[in-house]
Amino acid sequence: QVQLVESGGGLVQAGGSLRLSCAASGSIFSINAMDWYRQAPGKQRELVATVVSVGSTHYADSVKGRFTISRDNAKNTVYLQMNSLKPEDTAVYYCKAEIRKTADWRALPFVYWGQGTQVTVSS
Repeated sequence: QVQLVESGGGLVQAGGSLRLSCAASGSIFSINAMDWYRQAPGKQRELVATVVSVGSTHYADSVKGRFTISRDNAKNTVYLQMNSLKPEDTAVYYCKAEIRKTADWRALPFVYWGQGTQVTVSS
């Protein structure tokens, strides 16, 4: 009973900005990491950015310097601030969370995916 709900996608002109949000809800003890992926038509899904529970972030080379990932641990929410958007950023964006459901250290975490949100950047 964990759900990730995404919002914030849309149509924007090149050079514009969008902010994506992904909120996790349900049976959650803690979240180890939250990621953003994207998938363009005819291409494989690729990792865009990730943030771990302590706040460390990593970015794909294609978005470094333009995108910023952040998380609000109290709200179980991850954000992706996208600036200086380019047409090649056009894709469906998915959030992913690795979630612990119990304080039992022996229990494995679970991975959940959001439904995806379309980002279209026009030239």
